[in-house]
Amino acid sequence: MIVPTRRWLVGAAALALLAPLALVWPDAVAVYLGACVAWAAMLAWDAARAGDATLDVTREPPPAFSVGRALAVSYRWTLGGSRPQVIVVREQFPPPLGGPDVPARILRLLPGTTHERYDVRPVRRGTGTGGRIAVRRLGPRGLAWRQARIDAPWEATVFPKLAGVALRALPNRIARRREAGLRTIRRPGEGRLFESLREWIPGEDTRIIDWKATARRGKPIARVYEDERRQQVLLILDAGRLLTAESDGVPRIEAAIEAALRLAHAAVEHDDDVGILVFADSIQAFAPPARGRRGLRAVLAALAAVEGRLVESDYPSAFRYLAARSRKRALAVLFTDVIDRAASASLVAQTASLRPRHLPVAVTLRDPALERIATTRPESELAAFERAAAEELMLARNDALDVMRRQGVTVLDVPPGAAGEAVVQGYHQLKRRGLL
Repeated sequence: MIVPTRRWLVGAAALALLAPLALVWPDAVAVYLGACVAWAAMLAWDAARAGDATLDVTREPPPAFSVGRALAVSYRWTLGGSRPQVIVVREQFPPPLGGPDVPARILRLLPGTTHERYDVRPVRRGTGTGGRIAVRRLGPRGLAWRQARIDAPWEATVFPKLAGVALRALPNRIARRREAGLRTIRRPGEGRLFESLREWIPGEDTRIIDWKATARRGKPIARVYEDERRQQVLLILDAGRLLTAESDGVPRIEAAIEAALRLAHAAVEHDDDVGILVFADSIQAFAPPARGRRGLRAVLAALAAVEGRLVESDYPSAFRYLAARSRKRALAVLFTDVIDRAASASLVAQTASLRPRHLPVAVTLRDPALERIATTRPESELAAFERAAAEELMLARNDALDVMRRQGVTVLDVPPGAAGEAVVQGYHQLKRRGLL
């Protein structure tokens, strides 16, 4: 596709001034037509020269992005021929990085290879595919653009806001904890983790004898085990309609995602294994508990792809799925919300079913708008009815939460903005009390 430049259009407008001369000078018509043909030929020639050299591009994006943090995407442009060229690039990024709304950029390429670094700031978390590049190449005379399209698909993953900070700070924080003397406690006992060998003492259980070591040393040798101190933290995120409502213009599921990520980071700092289950009317993602960076990255990948759906969550199927894949005792933290005992009966019953194998914690997000209505003095009859309805909804909700507490579920009912801090504090309290 050929696009005239401003220079060529100005020249064409100047030629148009010759047309009125035909009224007083008959030969001006031939001169005008000849000049127009020549100017059009110059446009075609310049456009042909604009595209006569090969142009290739290679993109090297970072492995992942993080909301609120700009990262550089590297490009390697390869231009054939022997002269430099000016190009205008407009790229369709993956939707989490801006999609088609990314502004165009102008580059001056030299023959051979030119390196470009373009800072990209994500607009939201998630995953997406893009990569179509529209390129306009300027001719040597600056009269025409030659437009072409390059298909270079790529998939981008944008982690939640705390992703980059958490992963970058993790090794340093663990090192500081160890320097301060905070280490994983090991004590001899009858656990399942092998610790060392020692001589067997008569009267002890013969099941702890290591017969291979006994044969090598010619005397009874016993195994010493340590109690298992590394525990499991399992994040369960309800991506159904209960968390799709907005709070102060932000979907409440975003607050749940941020709180889940903060809890995962805290668990990894304490050398616990961390895993995640995301569900709505079906299972969206599952990662079994894993240690350290591997577990944290699995949680990040699952949280990056979470999408709230306006559907009823299938709690029985989700908890059956979890029971079949997580048999070791874990701190099971469910991020959800409740309405009342009747509407949330399935949720209340299924959360209690996690006991006694797991230690269930339900994190429910309050609605600040509803609380404001219920506590504001009404100034009209309509406002009085709204306050009465809000109070009734809050009472029904508190009733459902009380049922969960009586069934042995720890409930953290917090505003969306305070969810992350409250969850981490609750986790630390449970660790200190040794309830896991």
